[in-house]
Formats: sequence, structure tokens, C-alpha cells
Amino acid sequence: MELSENLSSLPSLQASFCSIFCFFAVSFSILSFFLVLVRQKFWCNCEICRGYLTSSWLMEFVNLCDWYTHLLQKSPTNTIHIHVLGNTITANPDNVEYMLKTRFDNYPKGKPFSTILGDLLGQGIFNVDGDSWVFQRKMASLELGSVSIRSFSFEVVMAEIKHRLLPLLSSYSEKDGDLLDLQDVFRRFTFDNICKFSFGLDPGCLELALPISQFAESFDLATKLSAERAMAASPFIWKIKRLLNLGSEKRLKEAIKKVNVLAKEVIMQKRKLGFSNNQDLLSRFMACMKDDNYLRDIVISFILAGRDTMGSALTSFFWLLATHPEVESKIRDETDSIMHPNQHLPSFEQIREMHYLHAAVYESLRLYPPVQFDSKFARQDDVLHDGTFVMKGTRVTYHPYAMGRIEAIWGPDCMEFKPQRWLEKGSFSPQSPFKFPVFQAGIRMCLGKEMAVVAVKSVAAVVVRLFDIHVVHANAAPRFDSGLTATVRGGVPVVVRKRRATCHHC
Repeated sequence: MELSENLSSLPSLQASFCSIFCFFAVSFSILSFFLVLVRQKFWCNCEICRGYLTSSWLMEFVNLCDWYTHLLQKSPTNTIHIHVLGNTITANPDNVEYMLKTRFDNYPKGKPFSTILGDLLGQGIFNVDGDSWVFQRKMASLELGSVSIRSFSFEVVMAEIKHRLLPLLSSYSEKDGDLLDLQDVFRRFTFDNICKFSFGLDPGCLELALPISQFAESFDLATKLSAERAMAASPFIWKIKRLLNLGSEKRLKEAIKKVNVLAKEVIMQKRKLGFSNNQDLLSRFMACMKDDNYLRDIVISFILAGRDTMGSALTSFFWLLATHPEVESKIRDETDSIMHPNQHLPSFEQIREMHYLHAAVYESLRLYPPVQFDSKFARQDDVLHDGTFVMKGTRVTYHPYAMGRIEAIWGPDCMEFKPQRWLEKGSFSPQSPFKFPVFQAGIRMCLGKEMAVVAVKSVAAVVVRLFDIHVVHANAAPRFDSGLTATVRGGVPVVVRKRRATCHHC
């Protein structure tokens, strides 16, 4: 009897224990939250912090990146500090070089950044420092630097253009004014492309029916909500929501769960099909590691790098062409002079000869970089090149979007789309990566840079030559959604028309 009474009291004891534990957990979180507020000067009443906290910048600017640009343009050093975020933001090339090269060891991604993106990116290359980063960087460098892998990448891009992109655009060109979301098309194109190149699998997102991809939707939501964590006035705001599984953190958890299902499916399929003789990147990583959680993080990193950034670059490029017909005309003249009259798919050698197109792509990236800003965290107290003091633990952000709009860097015509600024005697002339850190710079320079540029040029050369793309709201300034990469809110609706002079189907 006594034993049964003790057993019957267990549920109530467990419930009491859970209540006490939750009380202490929430109390500790709230106390920690207020300690951080004290440390970060949450109440700061300076003009910049007041503008951020009240969102008063929205009265003058449509995008947060445009407001930051305005502040950086006004600053004598092109550097500002937002106290409530503990964030120093710079558009000064000397500071960028100092962070990414001179004092690289003092400006890692840092634990705060890794925590923000950890649920999504895990231990992938974009979210780690130290030995883990060195290992993944070395592996990726050995593979992406080989001639065979670059040739394979080009073949994959051309196949997707020929068998998916051109038939889709041709189909819409025959419809009477039907609108097509070009941003959605390019994100589908790059998703198919990166999955075939990196995993050896074809999701078929760009098929004519434009099937709904639950993974793509979940991935977009996960990157958006992860990025919004970084915009919170304190990390404890989103951490408490995560602890209690509320609001945006509940939605993020559900989205990442769906992303994980596909990532694990990719790994399982590769094991089932065999990977020892395959060219794709995942097969090469799987040959030297067995940890599926680690492989999952690598899968997510590949998708983020290959889908979102290239999709964003293509979207911005065609949006700019819509308002600059003279640039589009010069690209057509160049492609016509290099390619044969009835040739629709260029060779790799022909793509390399297209210097004006190369310049136009870089000019588009200057004005609309896919990654508008990138942050590091100071390991120790430091002083930037321009004299700005940086306290240990401070988030330090360089801002490629703003840098493309600084007169001291690009001249009085910095707001204009002028591919010729990248040309010298008709040939492409690169600029310092520290004034153009679109592909990062220094030790963390993007390994897939050349392949990405070739892919964007390939799509541009083919599409511009065969079609007229009319952007419906071309003269309106793009509104960006929050996210890890630049995404136009509401998409980019276009009308597609085949060019009369080149109506042959490839």
C-alpha cells in the first residue's frame, strides 16, 4: 500500500520538478537578458540607435541596407557604430583589408555568429573557424581547383540551360503577356544546378510545370528567420523565444526539420547509388568521412553557396539590363561577334573571350552584391586602420553593398551602372578585392568564384541573345527581404519575348 502511494505521487513530483526547472530557466534567461541590455547600452539615445530602434529610417529608405549606406557615406571614415547592436560597420577598403588579411586571426566568424546560424548551418564551412574551417577549405580547394571539376561544372550549367531554362522561356514567350517570376526561375535553375554539380542528383525544380519544392520553401524560410536573429537588439530575445518554442523560433525549428529531412535523403541516396567513382563534390567528401551530421552541414553549405548567391546575382543582372538597353545591346554585339550565327550555346573558350559581358556582370555585382554585408567578431581589443577602436567581442561588419556606392572608392558616378569602368583597352581589368569584397577577400576568398562567374555569364549570353526580357516594375527601386542573401520582396515579374532575329530553337 505504502509503495503504491509513493508511486502514485511520482507524476505530481515530476510536474513540480519541471515547473521549478522552467521557472529557474526563464528567470536566469531574463536576468541574463537584462545584463546584456546593460552591457550593450540598449537605452542609447544617439541618432543612429534611435533610428534603428524606432525604425524611423523607413520614412526615407525602403531598405535597411540603403539607410546603412547613407550613414556610411556621411561618415568621414566611412565607418559607423550601432551601440544597441554592439556592431561596428565599415565601408572603408583599408579596414576591410585589415580585417580580412592583416589581422585575419583577430576577426574570426566568432561564437556569436556561429550561434546565430548554428541551427541551420551547423559545422559547415560558412559557420566555423579554426581546424574545422581549414579542413573543409582544404578539401574544397583541392576539388574546385581541378580542371576536371571546372569542366564538369560547365557541362552541368549548359545542360540545365539547354534542357530546362530555354524550353521554359520559349514556352512563356509564346503566351500572350503571361508573367513569369524571373527570380523564382533563377533560384530553381541554380538549385537544380548545384544539386547536380554538388550531389549528382537532379531535383527537377525547373521543369516546365514549375513544381512546388517543399525543401526550397523551407530553406528560404530558414535562411530568412536565421538572418533576422542577427537583427535583434539582443541575442537573448531570440534565445528566449527558442527556449519557449514561440513565434519565429518555432517556425524556424519546423523549417530546419524539413531541410534536414532532404539533406539526409541526399546522403542516403548517395550511399545507395555509390559514390566512389562519381565527380560531384559530395561524393569526394563522403570518401573521406563517415559522420552523417557533418555531411548534412556540408550539404546545406553547398546549397547556400551555389543556389542563393548565384540566383541573386542573375536576378539583379537582368533587372539592371531592363533599365540599361545600351548595355544589353553591347552584350548582344559581343556575343554575335564571338559566336556563330546559328549557335545558341557558347563554348567555355567563347565565354572567356566575352570581356564586356564579364565587366557587366562585375558591375552588377558591385551595385547589387548577393551578400550585402558580412560580419566578424573581434577576438581582442584592436584599432582599425582608420583609427576606430574595437573592443573585444564587438561585431565588426564590412558592407559590400554600401562600398559600391561610396564616391571615394568608385568616383562621382558610383551610383551609375557602367560596365566600362572594369575595362582597359577592351579587356577586363580586375579591381582590388578589398574595395570589391563581393567574393570576400584575403584568406577566405570564395573558392567557387570563377565557376560562379562563368555560370552567370553563360546564362546571360544565351538568354540575352535569344530573348527580350521586360521587367514589369523595372523603374521601381527593389525592396529586399531579410535573409542571408539579397532577395527581392515579391519576386521579379517579367514578360518574355523571343527576339525576331533569332527565333530558332536550339
